[in-house]
Amino acid sequence: MNLAGKRIGFGLSGSHHMHKKVFPQLEKLMEEKAEVIPIISHTVKNTDTKHGKASEHIGRIESITGRKVISTIPEAEPLGPKNPLDCMVIAPMTGNSLSKLANALTDSPILMAAKSTIRNQRPVVLGISTNDALGLNGVNLMRLMVTKHIYFIPYGQDDPYSKPNSLVADMTLLEETVKAALNQQQIQPVIIPYSS
Repeated sequence: MNLAGKRIGFGLSGSHHMHKKVFPQLEKLMEEKAEVIPIISHTVKNTDTKHGKASEHIGRIESITGRKVISTIPEAEPLGPKNPLDCMVIAPMTGNSLSKLANALTDSPILMAAKSTIRNQRPVVLGISTNDALGLNGVNLMRLMVTKHIYFIPYGQDDPYSKPNSLVADMTLLEETVKAALNQQQIQPVIIPYSS
């Protein structure tokens, strides 16, 4: 499938250490001539970490996409009926955002865009990165695994002995997952051996 002209919302939540793996995937979508609309969480907008300053991450996202980031719920709202997306990606997706989406909570611009996309019966692609996917958040992961219009970038245990509940998506499979999701298909296998 050709992504040229496809309107793809791209939400980045916390899990800041994964941003370096996501930025090349943003670049790939742009190379495919997709229209990428960047959306960030409050954490990405306001938190400096050892993995970089918030302003640096925002600058890089805007440089790659050529667009100003959407960082508020009112800015994300028009992505519903007025300016619908063909697909919404959330990568990385933290356990916090995972649990909120699974329980229909809409308290961030990313979740607003995801909710609007599902309402429009279009695909939402999730690239999880969470330390508790096989812990308390397991029920939320499974709820989303069987939810219509939601697709997962294949994921695996990134450190099964030190962090046995942690799951992380293989972000190199993002583009392939988006293309499959636009055809209402989940690429398989969805649970894979993970290598960093």
